Amino acid sequence: MSDNRKIILVAGVIILIGVITLVWMGRAVWGPFEGPCLWSGDIHSQSNSQCLLDAYGLTHILHGLGFYLLLWLIGRRLSWKTRLLIAVGLEMGWEILENTDSIINRYREATLSLEYFGDSILNSISDVLAMVAGFLFARKFLWPLSLLLFITIEILLFIWIRDGLILNILLLIYPIEAIKNWQLAK
Repeated sequence: MSDNRKIILVAGVIILIGVITLVWMGRAVWGPFEGPCLWSGDIHSQSNSQCLLDAYGLTHILHGLGFYLLLWLIGRRLSWKTRLLIAVGLEMGWEILENTDSIINRYREATLSLEYFGDSILNSISDVLAMVAGFLFARKFLWPLSLLLFITIEILLFIWIRDGLILNILLLIYPIEAIKNWQLAK
């Protein structure tokens, strides 16, 4: 078996373990819809994070850029494939943590995600794959283009949905009512 197939297999097992955990936690495959939902464009609705794709999927690309940098800094001696598997494990771990009642409630209290009820399983898988895309981008194009992509996505999300990875982290850690009110005023 080639190295690439081994990496895909191990990443698939990590994701499968995450999916089994999400099923055990009671997460829905598609969310509240009767059938497949490919896109949710309204971040203020209950359908956000329930469809396969949404605006926050772009923040998971940023996770991949960040994981690449972090794992390169602390695990430079590891192969990039090993670092990728670690990143997949970290991202799947985040998807599980993000879907716990305490984090869901924290999002609803501290951020503009008032109607957030957690992610559907397919949205979580999509988020992990978006992280992989960001990680592979950072590996191929290294820091100058990765930084440019990070800034571009943050600006795009700031203009489009009045949110982004940096604002999201800030508000989760230290809620600022003025920022939350500005975000909701759209």
